[in-house]
Formats: sequence, structure tokens, C-alpha cells
Amino acid sequence: MLADDHEVVRKGLRALLETHAGYEVVGEAVDGREAIDMASRLKPDVVILDVGMPNMNGLEATRQIVNENPQAKVLILTVHDAQYMASEALRAGARGYVLKSDASPDLLEALESLGQNKPFFTPKVAELVLEGFKKAQGAKDEEEVSPRLTSRETEILQLLAEGKTSKEAANTLKISLKTVETHRAHIMTKLGVHSVAELVRYAIRERIVEP
Repeated sequence: MLADDHEVVRKGLRALLETHAGYEVVGEAVDGREAIDMASRLKPDVVILDVGMPNMNGLEATRQIVNENPQAKVLILTVHDAQYMASEALRAGARGYVLKSDASPDLLEALESLGQNKPFFTPKVAELVLEGFKKAQGAKDEEEVSPRLTSRETEILQLLAEGKTSKEAANTLKISLKTVETHRAHIMTKLGVHSVAELVRYAIRERIVEP
């Protein structure tokens, strides 16, 4: 299953995969939220996800897909080569991470590796992940400075950072306005921010949304 908000990317991936025996594209999603619903219905063996998608980013979608469908293997396909992003993808439950610039030579190899229950990271990404885990040694102080948000808080943060009102976020998530406002207050307290503008800056810095 493919999930990318750019149609040309999805078409390119489908064309690449369907020219090789043994691969079938069972569905295409345009954002993380649709990817979760589609993965739940279609039960794909592998989900190829972009990171920067509207409504819900690929990292949060990965967490929920892996939680709901442990048998599904998530492969992140993205332009982001930042150490933070690669480490977060692995932490979210992704089994592979390939840069879009390397997709042509590496994507099929990555899928073969995942099919054998082996993780796959290109050499550059593997170095980034290793660097991230080295930095994580003794990172308790850093975690206290940048507290981790829950999945629901991350969802709400992304929606607010994309310009949705609390009411619109509540409608999207099918929860009450009061619940959204409670989460919003908790998010601001955790992050030590006092305005939506500061929330947006945080979301961009942490790559929860695209600038």
C-alpha cells in the first residue's frame, strides 16, 4: 500500500512496483489518516509511507498502523535525511527507511529485505540512525527539556499547526471540542508555549508539519 500526498509520486511508485513480478499495489492514500483507515481495511504486507503529509504525518501514521496491524511492515520513503527523522521513524515502528533520491536503486531491495523480516536502511540512513542512538545515551536531561507528546496530542498539534480551529480538529478526530481544548492546554503546558504561533514554530522545527 502506498501513502503520499503527491499523486505523481504514487503513480511513479505503482509503475515501478507493478513492472516486477510478486508485487501488487492494493491501495493509495493521500495522507496519514487515510493510510491508517486503508491499512486497517486492506491488511497490506507492506505500507510505503512518506513523512510529510497533511492531516497526519507519516511518523504518527506509522505508530498507529503498527499498533493496529502488527503484521504490516512500514517502509518510510522520504526526502528527509535528518538524523532525528530517521531515529523517530525507527522508534515509531518503521522497518525500513529509504530516501526518495535513492528510491530507484534501493526500493526493491528494501521490499525484499522486509519480505524476509529483515530491516532495511541505506548506508547513509544507517549512519544517521547509529548517530542518533549514540546521542541518546544519557539523554534524560534532553527529554526533560523536550517532553514527548502522546499520539493524540501529536495529532491535535498537527491539525492546529495546519491552521484548523479547535472545532475543526474536533470534527476531524470525531471527539468533543472540550476534549480538544483540554489536550491543547496540556500541549502548551508540556512545551512551555503560550500561543498558536509558538505551536506552529514547534511543529515545523520537529517536522510534524511542512513549512
